Amino acid sequence: MRILAVDPGSKRIGLALSDPTGAIASPLTTLEHVSRLADAASVAELARQHEAGLIVVGQSLDENGQPNFEGRRAARFAEALKTQTNLPVVLWDEAFTTQDARSVRIEMDVRRKDRRGHLDSLAASILLQSYLDANRKS
Repeated sequence: MRILAVDPGSKRIGLALSDPTGAIASPLTTLEHVSRLADAASVAELARQHEAGLIVVGQSLDENGQPNFEGRRAARFAEALKTQTNLPVVLWDEAFTTQDARSVRIEMDVRRKDRRGHLDSLAASILLQSYLDANRKS
């Protein structure tokens, strides 16, 4: 089953998709933020187009494991998404995905000038891989 991951941001929304076996995550695309409902409709449509069976939404948490401001925004987005699709929607801790995405680009020897681009879909891919690894059936 393919899984779609969403890394919601205030300006852009990063998306990643798993392979059909649900083992490997890959960046998919980045959407520009319009409104919560319009964004949810766009994500639901992409999930349908790519035949996803589950949507994982990244949620940032504070040091006590509680949703912070952005985490509460992500939860509201997940609720809006549930009104746009019949697919299950789950929240997943997105801790450090953007920093990890930045580190991946450095490790890949991407020149500093070329690293300035948006990391949203790569961060979504890291989020999704974290989810896949944690839920892998042994």
